[in-house]
Order: sequence, then C-alpha cells, then structure tokens
Amino acid sequence: MCLFCFSACDAKRVYDSYQTISQNGWNKADTVVLPFRITDTLAKNNVFINIRNNNTFKFNKIVLISELLDPNGKKIVDTLQYDMADASGRLLGKGFTTIKEHKFLYKPNFVFSSSGDYTLAIRQAMAQSGSVQERTNLEGVMNVGFRIEKEN
Repeated sequence: MCLFCFSACDAKRVYDSYQTISQNGWNKADTVVLPFRITDTLAKNNVFINIRNNNTFKFNKIVLISELLDPNGKKIVDTLQYDMADASGRLLGKGFTTIKEHKFLYKPNFVFSSSGDYTLAIRQAMAQSGSVQERTNLEGVMNVGFRIEKEN
C-alpha cells in the first residue's frame, strides 16, 4: 500500500536528476550538465530547476544561466534569478534542518518540439566581492537538479 501511495504521488514525473556540487563551492567555471531524452512531443510540461543548499549560502537570491539544447542543435539561453531567502535572511525552501530544497519554475506549460536527446546546462552567475576564492566559488549550494512534470 505504501509503495503504491509513493509512486502515485510522483505520477507527474517525466525526468528528475541532481548533480552534486563540490564542498569547496560552485565554481563559476563549473557547469552542471544534465542530459535527458524526450519521447512525447505533444504533452505540456512544467520544467523546474532544483537547488539544495545549506545554511552557509549567504545570499537572498541566486542568478543562473541556463542553456537548453534540443536534438536539432537549437539552443535556448536564459538568465534566471530566484529568491533563496526572505528579506530578513531566513532561507526559503523545504526542509526542517539546515538543508533546504528549492523547486524553481523554469519553463511552465512547455512542449518539447522534437523527440530525442536534450541537454540542460546550468551555471551560476553570482557577482561577489571579496577574495578570489569568494568571487569564484559560491558556497552553500550542495546539489543542482532538473525536473520535468507533466502538466494536468
């Protein structure tokens, strides 16, 4: 019964994957690359970028550059900004411990134009002051992921 309930709760999932970020921080030169395959070119999908962070993340927002490459070589590039904390600095997201999970809407009601192999590449674009280490490594981000859910 529990197994049925668990799988039913995730019936919308088309794709879901995470990559682990170095404990030293997410370097500006490091791109998270998430390959995936699409077979349904008729369904509307909600596409999300997921971030897991801990309490060493010290910013209210995160800025990302995404590049979605389709099987025909067409690339969609977006600059994205999402809230990570409220005005008082309290981290947003789900989680009861010092680890928070954020599910950011990336492409609502998105229809993939072609079936085949896609790639989503994500890099951080945070402008920081301080030492070279602080300017190039974004601390506190533990995992970066990508999820596709079928729209009802």
